[in-house]
Amino acid sequence: MNNGAVKVSEAESRDATQLTENALAFISALYQSRNITPNEVQEQMLESHVRAMVHRSLTGEPLPEVEEELFDEISPDSLAMAKEVVDLFGNLPTEESWLLSVHFEVAKDNL
Repeated sequence: MNNGAVKVSEAESRDATQLTENALAFISALYQSRNITPNEVQEQMLESHVRAMVHRSLTGEPLPEVEEELFDEISPDSLAMAKEVVDLFGNLPTEESWLLSVHFEVAKDNL
């Protein structure tokens, strides 16, 4: 019986796991360089977002439409950090960095 789910190969799963770990390590270094310490919930939400980014990078699945004006209050530093992470993938749209920047901005509030 086929439930319509897409089967992911073991190799693809390993690739996704490695990409996720690499991106999270890069983000951890960004946080450390800026003395940002996210709380546990923020870390979980960030990891979930990064996993989704990896999935979109590997599958080409698009993001829903996002309006840039929603991110007007995000600091330039958070936007720059997010762009650095998104640039690691090489195939994600700018909108992805806007969404990711929110995680950085919220984690900065812990300072």
